Amino acid sequence: MKRVVVGRPLASDRLGEQLLPKRIALPVFASDPLSSVAYATQEIMLVLTLGGQAYLYLAPWIGLAVIVLLAVVVMSYRQVVRAYPSGGGSYQVATTNLGASAGLVVAAALLVDYVMTVAVSVAAGVDTIISAVPGLNPWRVLINLGFVALLTAMNLRGVRESGRIFAVPTYLSVLGMLALIGTGFSKMILGEMPLAESAGWTVTPEPGHVGLTGLALALLAMRAFSSGCTALTGVEAISNGVPAFRSTKGENAARTMAAMGILSITMFGGITSLALLTHVRYVDNACDLVGFPGNCATDAQRTVIAQLAAAVFGGTSSPMFFYIQAATTSRQLPR
Repeated sequence: MKRVVVGRPLASDRLGEQLLPKRIALPVFASDPLSSVAYATQEIMLVLTLGGQAYLYLAPWIGLAVIVLLAVVVMSYRQVVRAYPSGGGSYQVATTNLGASAGLVVAAALLVDYVMTVAVSVAAGVDTIISAVPGLNPWRVLINLGFVALLTAMNLRGVRESGRIFAVPTYLSVLGMLALIGTGFSKMILGEMPLAESAGWTVTPEPGHVGLTGLALALLAMRAFSSGCTALTGVEAISNGVPAFRSTKGENAARTMAAMGILSITMFGGITSLALLTHVRYVDNACDLVGFPGNCATDAQRTVIAQLAAAVFGGTSSPMFFYIQAATTSRQLPR
């Protein structure tokens, strides 16, 4: 059973066969940041809508701050992969420059980060599936656990094998997201303004979040910014996996990092802009949405991506709507 699930053992002298070209390394190591941009905008909205719709004017500035931080982190890691081609990323940098204790702190933080990445990414992927097939909502937890087990087995088969499995859906999902952004802005330029299904709904503010000013408003904005920084999830993965690249390892890793950064910034900026222009409403509790159809206690909201796909491509029955949901799900599942 182990051999069927995981595959045959691989001899150490065959390690060279596992080295990755850039086109395979991108979906293997950059899948987390490419997937997290799909729900980073949603996370910003979840915080800002605690005060109703009044604070959504902060979303463009928070999104811009996330983009600036993402660009700085990507440029920093491009230097890291060139300086430390043996891999190790932040752990290697901290251990070499600050000592073993600092390196262990970084390593522990990364382990916690990777566990949380699996939980959050799989949950976001299942949310996307339920947005397309709402009837699956009662089995949400079981579907999540099934995906965790499936992905564990697929990753245990080896870096190259899992890379081949994930490469095609990752590239198809990126193309789908770029098509969504491009089509949405093209319609706006031509005067056909798409509107999200939630555009006509209003948000009931949570108690204690109305009329915030001064320090309280700043803290809300900072919390929204920290939530939006989920767009940076997994950026360090390329620096940890430099030894898996083909020679010249450092340069190939730096180029892959640059490609990941450009794609992540483009998609996050496009999704955030479209969500605000189409008046998407997304809250923590669906019962806070005035106008929400169905039972707010049991029915799930459609994700921001699902609302955008429906608005841009003509409803929840269009082929492109289901394509975007399937592509987004495949990218949100961690590698």
